[in-house]
Amino acid sequence: MSSATGRLLIVHGPNLNMLGTREPGIYGSESLEDINALCHRAAADLGYDLDTVQSNHEGALVDAIQAARGTADGIVINPAAYTHTSVAIADALRATALPVVEVHLSNVHAREAFRSHSYVSPVAEAVIAGAGSTGYRFAIEHLAAYLSS
Repeated sequence: MSSATGRLLIVHGPNLNMLGTREPGIYGSESLEDINALCHRAAADLGYDLDTVQSNHEGALVDAIQAARGTADGIVINPAAYTHTSVAIADALRATALPVVEVHLSNVHAREAFRSHSYVSPVAEAVIAGAGSTGYRFAIEHLAAYLSS
């Protein structure tokens, strides 16, 4: 039997499966597996179980987000390129009625202008950008604090 106080969902968007080899100067050298391990450790340290999902397909991400309603207590999402294009992901997050933290490895505001617009940010309790993989730990810590308040 688990002694966890709850369950969190980490959602990774398109191309994040290529972390570690894709533009390491922007996204770092850690793989998605490294980031998921970091997330599992951070969640466990705070008493949470954790599920992770990554897809390059918008509909699969929407399905995973919708499935979190009733099974998760909060969502950390790096929507990647869908940040700037997906009303569907924003609507799915809104429909779950769960607290959400949006994470970006790079500082999207210091990059191309189109990266500054997010459909997800208005749904999020917090946005963490530019902290690298540590941003995921910050997001999990923030969700845990939010859920315990």
